[in-house]
Amino acid sequence: MQRMLLLDDEPNVLTALKRALRLGFGPELRVEATSDPHIALARLAEVAFDLVVSDYRMPLMDGLTFLKRVRAAHPGVVRVMLSASSEIDTVMNAVNDAEVFRFLAKPWQQEALIAQVREALARAASARGERELADAMRLQTGQASPGEIERRRLEALEPGITHVEWGASGEVLMPTGLPDVTELDGISATEFGRLS
Repeated sequence: MQRMLLLDDEPNVLTALKRALRLGFGPELRVEATSDPHIALARLAEVAFDLVVSDYRMPLMDGLTFLKRVRAAHPGVVRVMLSASSEIDTVMNAVNDAEVFRFLAKPWQQEALIAQVREALARAASARGERELADAMRLQTGQASPGEIERRRLEALEPGITHVEWGASGEVLMPTGLPDVTELDGISATEFGRLS
């Protein structure tokens, strides 16, 4: 099953997108949504997503800045920009600076939205296959150990899982400075995971 993260500051848009995607993909696509870019970035650090769709104009952080941060931290995630703005500068900046895969216009047509998301997910699957093939070649040629390949696989499934800080007595230290997602945006972590 593939995973998709939606970011838009308008709850009605998120609801409409989730409904359209549920009709187009059913249970084969897991969709999570939020209106807060900081929650989205925190979620990306916890869970591997195949696709991120972000609105362009948002009050807390514009979509271009958000997608550039996604690209820097998670280069394997396919990025799509959604906007009512058709300014050519916006589109060019999104493509050049954040390397977005597609630019979708609001309002969208159901068939076009599903087709574009399907293409983006196919690109994500293809890139994942290429990374796995490259890892197999590294293993075969001795450029990587089986442990390193397994570490990469686990890290791709659960970002951050292989980065553990140990205390003086051998205890695992919890990361500091991370936002408490149970308090952000008034949504509990459990509720956030069920938003689909």
